[in-house]
Amino acid sequence: MTPRILIIAGSDSGGGAGIQADIKTVTMLGGHAMTAITAITAQNTLGVDGVHPIPTRMVVDQIDAVVRDLGVDAVKIGMIGSARTALAVAEKLAELPGVPVVFDPVMVASSGAALADEATIAAFERLMRVATVVTPNLPELAALGGDARALVKAHGCAVLVKGGHAGGEQVTDRLYSSDPEDPPEIDWTNPRIDSTNSHGTGCTLSSAIACGLAAEWDLPEAVRRARRFVRIAMREAPGLGRGHGPMGHQSVRLDTNMSFFEPMLNQVTVPADDIAASEKFYRLLGLRQIVRASPRYARFETEGGATFSIEARDETARGPVVFFECGDLDVTVAYLQQQGFRFESEPRDESWGWREARLRDPAGNPICLYQAGEMRRFPPWRLGDA
Repeated sequence: MTPRILIIAGSDSGGGAGIQADIKTVTMLGGHAMTAITAITAQNTLGVDGVHPIPTRMVVDQIDAVVRDLGVDAVKIGMIGSARTALAVAEKLAELPGVPVVFDPVMVASSGAALADEATIAAFERLMRVATVVTPNLPELAALGGDARALVKAHGCAVLVKGGHAGGEQVTDRLYSSDPEDPPEIDWTNPRIDSTNSHGTGCTLSSAIACGLAAEWDLPEAVRRARRFVRIAMREAPGLGRGHGPMGHQSVRLDTNMSFFEPMLNQVTVPADDIAASEKFYRLLGLRQIVRASPRYARFETEGGATFSIEARDETARGPVVFFECGDLDVTVAYLQQQGFRFESEPRDESWGWREARLRDPAGNPICLYQAGEMRRFPPWRLGDA
């Protein structure tokens, strides 16, 4: 079943954030995006020139039309437009019990333009009551009172505090859970991606979380996957505009497996007798080299997003190895073991940042099931001119 994601948000004429970023995210993650547009903006990478709120009745009519015919598996709320619309949307979503709701309390655009007045921010209280998780950045959290734990207690929703505004070489996002079965706080820390192409990161993150919840991942796992999608999209930014540029959603390919049990083929490694000669061969063939670890290993990227590696042949070489990336490696291995599969090595973390498990097919061909995330295409040692 294709996840059906209802996006309640404003439009960005520059295509970097808002409804446009939401639709691109949901599409790339295999969902079907539906929209209730709350506002039309005239904006680009340099700023917001104008905002035209959509009448509340029309926003509600869009929601009703979608729910009545297509159905909804998850909801993402972004720019809400007005206090009246916020209250009406909260009332409509209360009629959808059990449907996860991700609320991104958009207040200010990347350029600094205000996208919500004081009355609208006050009405966010009602939206938080129907939300599964709220995703404020640090300035938004301050506007909501500054205390994530207090928000969890007051509204019963989880709160994901995005740490990008904190500065420093590391970025930490912190989830404050409302589920007694989860740890009360979970942190994710990654190196900061030094880029001005960050327009729409919040929209993209919240929509990706909604996709994960619609696919029935638990909230921490949905957040982890969503963060990976955002980081890869930032790395793939096309460099458009003269200000805060859009990300490269369209280039996040074969990097986010949303399935529990369907491995994704995206990497093959073959032995090589002469690494330098093989490197030259595959570059001339048209592959983009992204890793060089002479004299034993090199990795290439193909146009579709799959990767291909060569590894020096020695007495331990097992011939070509086919790699299938799993949505959850440990769950997949446990399931296959129940079906009688035998593994040469069970899931373990490797020094190159992948988590792997190895087995062979009936013909003896080596197979690697793994998880890598950013480390497949964007390891820290990726070639700078790749």
